[in-house]
Amino acid sequence: MPIGGWENQNMLQVCPNGTRTAGVPVTPDEIATAVRAAVDVGAQDVHLHPRDGAGADTLDPVHVAAALSAVREAAPGVPVGVTTGAWTAAGPAERAALIRSWTVLPDHASVNFHEDGAELVAGTLLDRGVAVEAGIFSGTEAAGRFLSWPRAREVLRVLAEVTDTGAESSVETAKDLLHALGTGHGRPVLLHGEDGGAWPVLRLAVRFNLDTRIGLEDVLTLPDGTAADNTALVQTARMLMT
Repeated sequence: MPIGGWENQNMLQVCPNGTRTAGVPVTPDEIATAVRAAVDVGAQDVHLHPRDGAGADTLDPVHVAAALSAVREAAPGVPVGVTTGAWTAAGPAERAALIRSWTVLPDHASVNFHEDGAELVAGTLLDRGVAVEAGIFSGTEAAGRFLSWPRAREVLRVLAEVTDTGAESSVETAKDLLHALGTGHGRPVLLHGEDGGAWPVLRLAVRFNLDTRIGLEDVLTLPDGTAADNTALVQTARMLMT
């Protein structure tokens, strides 16, 4: 289903679950339902965390395939990405091996460049034809590490992740992170915050004409503090982007 009405605006990604353990979609069907509803109100891309039978994040090919297939059936044509965070496997070599074993490939996958083995994991994804979101966390050495990686210009986008949750301080932290990244990498930037910093950083992304994201992975409430689901978060973000 085409996403009409938003083609000329910066991209808005939905992140429906993340590592949260309660109040978020977990099963493939739950994730697919949440994504479909989010797409209907303006989400154009998806970043999700596949879960195993116990509800833990996983890179296991069976669970990755189940989540991707369910979401693609519910929202055909919408790019879908997954996490490759260090917590999903015992180490970078195992993460790379699991990526090589995937039977259904995501459109993209995030790789956190402050984590050990980021270059191995990102290179494995690229070699399999999976686009990479280079996760650059504030307060880490990830920016320099990414910029010095020979394949930096091959990534799909830079995922600038502001971990400062202060409603006011997060904006300055975001600016510092963007400054550290610069523009020499030549890739699009998706800027987002989390919890108390989610909405202030989203507004900054809109102001700077950058891609952004929202969803229960990042924040549980609307700007006024009202509890919300993924649909309401995306709908509110889209309104702020117009």
